[in-house]
Amino acid sequence: MDRETRVFAESHFRGLRGRPAGGVGASPGRVDFIEGPDSFSYADFFKGYLLPNVPCVFSSAFTEGWGSRRHWVTATGKPDFEHLLRQYGEVVVPVANCGDWHLCRDSLAEDVFTLPMYFSSDWLNEYWDILDVDDYRFIYMGPAGTWSPFHADIFRSFSWSVNICGRKKWFFFPPGQEEALRDCHGGLPYDVTSPALLDSQLYPMREHCSPPLEVTQEAGEMVFVPSGWHHQVHNLDDTISINHNWVNGCNLANMWHFLQQELRAVQQEVSEWRDTMPDWHQHCQVIMRSCSGINFEEFYHFLKIIAERRLLLLAKGMGYGEVEDSQDTRLGRQQAAFDVSRIAEVLASVVAHPDFQRLDTSMFSLQPEELLQQLEEVMVTTASL
Repeated sequence: MDRETRVFAESHFRGLRGRPAGGVGASPGRVDFIEGPDSFSYADFFKGYLLPNVPCVFSSAFTEGWGSRRHWVTATGKPDFEHLLRQYGEVVVPVANCGDWHLCRDSLAEDVFTLPMYFSSDWLNEYWDILDVDDYRFIYMGPAGTWSPFHADIFRSFSWSVNICGRKKWFFFPPGQEEALRDCHGGLPYDVTSPALLDSQLYPMREHCSPPLEVTQEAGEMVFVPSGWHHQVHNLDDTISINHNWVNGCNLANMWHFLQQELRAVQQEVSEWRDTMPDWHQHCQVIMRSCSGINFEEFYHFLKIIAERRLLLLAKGMGYGEVEDSQDTRLGRQQAAFDVSRIAEVLASVVAHPDFQRLDTSMFSLQPEELLQQLEEVMVTTASL
């Protein structure tokens, strides 16, 4: 990240005044297609798609050097199951309508993929790599006709998805549009292509929903899925894809907003036991973690780990690497300073939240208020970077 992009981004978030990015709004009308990497910089993606929180599709030129595209696909463009069996026959993977295979964490022996620089500010997988217990990098395989139901991605993360082979049909709905798709009981549909949605008694608000943005993703192409966009995906052919979920400073507030919604939903569900259940608030946090995969305490530890790494890098007088490079988000003090500013804003909201204040933080290695003070002090010293 260069200074001009950082200043642009910080101005953008000041204008939001703490609101989640990419909130309720009209559909952009189309999904842009990015032709080639030579004329498309990190700043272009950051300003044109990441901050506005709108989808785009990258051409196959961005992935043409990937080992998976060379080794996992037959000459006719089909999955090369013989090769996959020879190379990964002993790997245990989940099997469902679509399976989440964490190969990208387990092995890079074949140079499976190269992380695109546009998506390399990835706090979610940075955090889980440090814990060394899980990650949000997946390989999906599905025959023609399989599909993933209508959903928004975990924690309101961004995601990217590359078809190694095969084609997919995407249906995108911008944040807020899903509310018009709720049925008379308040539930979201499983399949937005179902004729049942035409039943105005079952789906009384359907007429207020704009048509989805439809994208046909070809082999080798890469789709950027913005935060909070509900979508449904159909495999048009036998398909293999590589997918990452990721969070960074641009959608951190969205993640925090989602977690607050999740806790409110849990509290409402068990509200009748509020006055009779000992440690009711603590139990709500436990239930929330079992349902959502994270609660307020772990969210703080997530912020703390990322913050400490950025503070350390800035203290050393460098960014994510040894040199400054405005074309690579993994390098540069500007990116680290931007990250600190985003964590500080969200952490201030976390610390002020009544349910966070009910947590016992006495055993935390760093008290939240102390971390917030450190971040605010560093923001002052890096303002002129």
